[in-house]
Amino acid sequence: MTVKELIEKTGFRVIHEAGNTAETTVEKAYCCDLLSVAMSRVPEGAAWVTVMSNLNTLAVASLTEAACVIIAEGTAIDANVAAKAKEQDITLLSTELPEFDAALLIYNGI
Repeated sequence: MTVKELIEKTGFRVIHEAGNTAETTVEKAYCCDLLSVAMSRVPEGAAWVTVMSNLNTLAVASLTEAACVIIAEGTAIDANVAAKAKEQDITLLSTELPEFDAALLIYNGI
């Protein structure tokens, strides 16, 4: 499924939608909150679900070529993070769901 379809199917709140969401394919869901681990393990094309809402999260998403980042559990997203997602054109979504539940939605949608 594409990131655009993921957004439509799950109802995750859009903080920033990158310009390529209609073409970007979500290959799998990946959950991790430890950025040093995520940096080496987020698969390219993954919908990365985390509670880490900071600028370093976006840097890791960019390095790993994640399809999108989903901030789970209602974690607040700072205006600077939202602005950086827009600047770097990274799809940033949020949800009130726990990480596992958000990942399960993605998994069931693929």
